[in-house]
Amino acid sequence: MPITLEQHNLAPTNQEVDSIANWIMVFSSPLKRKFQYQEQISNRYKQIAHNSESPIPVVIDLPNKNSSHVSFTMVRSVISSFDLLTLTRKLSAIQTSLKPKKIGLLVSGFSKKESERIAEAIISAVLAASATMPDFKSKKQTISSLTKLILFGFYARHGFKRSFAIAEGNALTRSLSMLPSNKLTPTDYLKKIKKVARENKWKVEFYTETVLKQKKAGAFLAVSQGSPKADAGIVRLRYTPKATTKTKKVFLVGKGICYDTGGTNLKPANYMFGMHEDMQGSAVALGTLLALTKLNFKYPVECWMALAMNHIGPKAYKPNDVVSASDGTTIEVVHTDAEGRMVLADTLALASKEKPSLIIDYATLTGACMYSIGTSYSGIFTNKNKWHLNLIKAGEDSGERVWPFPLDEDFDQMLKSDIADIKQCSQESGVDHILASRFLQRFIKHDVPWIHIDLSSSSKKGGLAHIPTNTTGFGVRYTVNLLLNNYLK
Repeated sequence: MPITLEQHNLAPTNQEVDSIANWIMVFSSPLKRKFQYQEQISNRYKQIAHNSESPIPVVIDLPNKNSSHVSFTMVRSVISSFDLLTLTRKLSAIQTSLKPKKIGLLVSGFSKKESERIAEAIISAVLAASATMPDFKSKKQTISSLTKLILFGFYARHGFKRSFAIAEGNALTRSLSMLPSNKLTPTDYLKKIKKVARENKWKVEFYTETVLKQKKAGAFLAVSQGSPKADAGIVRLRYTPKATTKTKKVFLVGKGICYDTGGTNLKPANYMFGMHEDMQGSAVALGTLLALTKLNFKYPVECWMALAMNHIGPKAYKPNDVVSASDGTTIEVVHTDAEGRMVLADTLALASKEKPSLIIDYATLTGACMYSIGTSYSGIFTNKNKWHLNLIKAGEDSGERVWPFPLDEDFDQMLKSDIADIKQCSQESGVDHILASRFLQRFIKHDVPWIHIDLSSSSKKGGLAHIPTNTTGFGVRYTVNLLLNNYLK
């Protein structure tokens, strides 16, 4: 069932408060406006949070006929977007775990701009918590029955359409990423992509392995050749806004390795577990395309998804192999677990030949990025250094935080090969996230502006910001806000 939003600019009346059994409330600190149960709420907060330096969620059952169950907090307007989203995730979890059909939302004591930001965070958190995720348990879990949100204290003419679109895109990303690899082979994935494409009237093109051989995409095919079934390939989706006169295009590119064994350089057990989510970059690209489509984004958008598996076997590629990418670059293979940059090399080369105005690629690419900044941020790289500050700002504002890394030419010394144009990676450790990005940058043609996001925060135990699941779908919210708020100018 779709979730609808009802909005009221004023605070709820006594009757309205009493008629709703589940509430999420955020008040200014200190309380600025009178509220029916202000005394009980204020006393409860002082009782629970008096020793806390940061705002925390507090629960109270109101003394009315419904015993209205309220999760609430008090915050200052200077709270960061990330902290606000994290707080609203905790507030919403208290209510969504009870599977209510409707939830009342109250934002009180803030300016109009502040109220909108806080209301948006609450709505985003509730939508994220209410999304249905894959479940293969024999005893089925009770799914969300939520159908209505009723917001008091703020009215937005836009109806928070962006929040709903982002939530839908993020839910698609997470649900695909959580699927086990035997439920999401490249064949299965392509079927699901085509279904979403039909629903959204996207044009679909699939470059099969046969087509990729014709395009001499040897970097991609080196990875896919180890698979027992020849179902790998590159998906190209095209969204064109209605009656558009825009010539600028945005390309979203994603790594779609449906399972990564590490190949000939086999991963140890602890590092192989969870590798069904190595396709999350492609799912982020797809979820972002869905969100932009729902918002009638004014520019054409293409989504390029590199679908394959990194298998072991007699046909799998090996260290010291030399292969040629579609642009003619020869690559010396060093480590078969660096397969993501191989499939992306040909995908980026083919995509950039179309001369888009911007390419953004997403990949769960390197452990080095996680070692560098952990799993609360994602690494970001670009061939436009002047964008660094705005890329950071977009992350701070959206609550999906990123941190840029350098891409200086002298890093290429570590990728020099004695027998090929470039090494796939270096045997030296420490900066593989930078080397992988330098490798990918080589395949960006025609000086196309390019952003690469190494999704070190694709998985975070306990969730991240407003997302309650370990699988975060990081990147959809960031990209939509990056593009729609014009951070790149």
